[in-house]
Amino acid sequence: MVEVKNLSKTFGSDTEVLKDINLHIHKNEVVAILGPSGTGKSTLLRCLNYLCVPTKGTIRIGDTTVDANHYTRKEVRDLRRHSAMVFQNYNLFKNMTAKENVMEAMVTVQKRPKAEAEARALELLDKVGMLDRKDFYPSKMSGGQQQRVGIARAMAVEPDVLLFDEPTSALDPELVGEVLNTIKRLAEEEKTMILVTHEIRFARNVATRVLFMDEGRIAADGTPEEIIDHPENPRLQQFLNFIAK
Repeated sequence: MVEVKNLSKTFGSDTEVLKDINLHIHKNEVVAILGPSGTGKSTLLRCLNYLCVPTKGTIRIGDTTVDANHYTRKEVRDLRRHSAMVFQNYNLFKNMTAKENVMEAMVTVQKRPKAEAEARALELLDKVGMLDRKDFYPSKMSGGQQQRVGIARAMAVEPDVLLFDEPTSALDPELVGEVLNTIKRLAEEEKTMILVTHEIRFARNVATRVLFMDEGRIAADGTPEEIIDHPENPRLQQFLNFIAK
């Protein structure tokens, strides 16, 4: 489903955030990416749909491949059609209701009939437990409610891959559970998902595979049991011990 080859990203003249990343992710895998802050986790996720343009390397999602050395707008547009991002700060349109936020891409990008988009939006809002807030604007919703609308919006375009960029990091602790439970239900439906998260227990329970990133590289890759329960990489051990304190 996802193939990354020799991916690197440099900011400015010398800040290399991603260093020669190679990665294969199969259909229906739920991949959690762990690691210290500033090690390139979110940058990798944003490179996958070209919200952040890589310095070099190729990315393939589904049947679309984009090479950072020579690509067209059409190729990037096609790549983005295969994935949808759930942002840590929700990024909902403030002047639209929950229902309108979910409908927007279906109507403007996919050119689906408004009635069809509305029916699908209501179905998805029900799925994430937000149907009773369908006519609420973001300012009238909690952070957890906004994030669940963001998840419904991402699902609306029926992506091959759902990308979650620290979806609970901006939430008050008591709101984290409602968002994680929503993501867990999606994982049970065998969606292909890549999540950048600091929620170690959640990654242990939900992910089928865990990546540990350190200093711009994938330092460890394995099952939750291998990475979280029985880590062999010394840097990974140090990270998990710090998180557990």
